[in-house]
Amino acid sequence: MNQNYKTAIEASIVAGKAIMEIYEKDFAVDYKEDASPLTEADQAANAVIMEYLVTTGIPVISEENKQLPYDERKGWTSCWIVDPLDGTKEFIKKNGEFTVNIALVTNGVPQFGVIYVPAVKTVYYGDIASQNSFKVQLDSHDVNIEDVLANAKAIKPAASETAMRVVGSRSHMSADTQEFVDSLKETTDKEIEIVSKGSSLKFCLVAEGNADVYPRFAPTMEWDTAAGQAICNAVGVLVIDNGTKKAMVYNKENLLNPYFLVSHA
Repeated sequence: MNQNYKTAIEASIVAGKAIMEIYEKDFAVDYKEDASPLTEADQAANAVIMEYLVTTGIPVISEENKQLPYDERKGWTSCWIVDPLDGTKEFIKKNGEFTVNIALVTNGVPQFGVIYVPAVKTVYYGDIASQNSFKVQLDSHDVNIEDVLANAKAIKPAASETAMRVVGSRSHMSADTQEFVDSLKETTDKEIEIVSKGSSLKFCLVAEGNADVYPRFAPTMEWDTAAGQAICNAVGVLVIDNGTKKAMVYNKENLLNPYFLVSHA
């Protein structure tokens, strides 16, 4: 495996350990200008990840870093896109459904992604070149990267014969998303089953065959989706811009995502 990918996987696990050390104690919650929550865990995880990724020599877009102007970013051939703690609301609720997201993007296209779920010590990763994505269950946050890779098991999407399993957000379900769910009832004889999950775990559900479609018709940022898109794309699951009907692209001038649909259908 590409050394940069190993670095990203290791960074996600070490960042997850830092997150859990804070998760298991009382912590303060601050709020950003856009009213989104921020905890010391977001910042601690970002510091860990930056320490690892700086060794790759590839620039980083992280939710917790000051965003550089597009005039500087547009010349980047490759960049990391990072969410040190995706699902801060889930973290605050202490329901375990939060993740560390790290993706490598080249010419706007996610090439590799890792999503780590620290509360349950589960790693998902995938890369486009190999056309494979994997899941690893860890016993501890203190692991050797080669052992992580040795225990990886391939995942792949799979349709349910009896139900159309639609992933919905545990924290947000927009009116547009609800309208999409309602429209499915007119196009399938299958029972519509809503699968609720927080953070980027929604991508993982589709990639590993535990859901069929994930409509996201509400605001997200590039760091919320880049790693999940890489993991999905590597197993043939599409992540489609609802406006252009083409694959979502990254390192845009505006880092806000369009509405999108994740589906293997």
